[in-house]
Amino acid sequence: MPELPDITVYVEALEARVVGQPLNVVNLSTPFLLRTVEPPLAAVAGKRVTAVRRMAKRVVLVLDDDLRLVMHLMIAGLLHWLSTKKRVPKTVLAAFEFPNGTLTLTEAGTKKRASLHVVRGDDALRQFERGGLDVFACTTAEFAERARSENHTVKRTLTDQRMFNGIGNAYSDEILHRAKLSPVKLTSRMADDEYARLHEATRAVLREWVDRLRSQAGGDFPEKVTAFRPEMAVHGKYGKPCPVCATAVQRIRYADNETNYCPRCQTEGRLLADRGLSRLLKQDWPRRIEELEGG
Repeated sequence: MPELPDITVYVEALEARVVGQPLNVVNLSTPFLLRTVEPPLAAVAGKRVTAVRRMAKRVVLVLDDDLRLVMHLMIAGLLHWLSTKKRVPKTVLAAFEFPNGTLTLTEAGTKKRASLHVVRGDDALRQFERGGLDVFACTTAEFAERARSENHTVKRTLTDQRMFNGIGNAYSDEILHRAKLSPVKLTSRMADDEYARLHEATRAVLREWVDRLRSQAGGDFPEKVTAFRPEMAVHGKYGKPCPVCATAVQRIRYADNETNYCPRCQTEGRLLADRGLSRLLKQDWPRRIEELEGG
């Protein structure tokens, strides 16, 4: 799922290409992408884009006549930019045609969860606000107060859009590794110094990835948006050495997601129970990294 760094770079790339341009037409390959009826999608035809915004994990195109196009890419949605000379593939869910090129929205897999809304005015955007704090705009005290407002694991709290906006599964792994915190530590049991460390790590990791993705795009439209990148420390790196201590990265798998962490850097050598494997292995499930390493 594209998260804050990915969406930020998408927004910057779109600002450079579509602000000031009229949106000629929006073509949909499936009616299920569009989740609103009024204003009609046809109302945006010919309207000029005046701004592009990030709203948590959403991309908002601000148009003349007080119209707003709101795109949520969900888990597998991606944006692409095609020059006027390129033909639009039949596999796209939506094509937004401008005089200088076409923005397309694609979604991998069979579960189509991406969405498009057409609304009028900024007041109508409030329905999409989940209430999550902007980690760059809040103080450490405000960050800690919000996290402590509900007692959940710190991993769940970081990725809850009602708590903090724009952070998902991938970058939360990287943030917790940087902060040297267990993903399953309860927010009610975290000390003030741990919150200070977590807030600093959150801002640092997100800033670094925005800079890295911006540099990798090099002025082109970002086409290689993925949750798994070779430069990541732990996310998607199960079994590979932690870049800090060389201990094998471990994981907790659940539903369609997994959490990656370093047991030496984050959990004092303890192995966190994987719901499936630990239930299967029972007493044979290793409790510490020394058991995995044969120590």
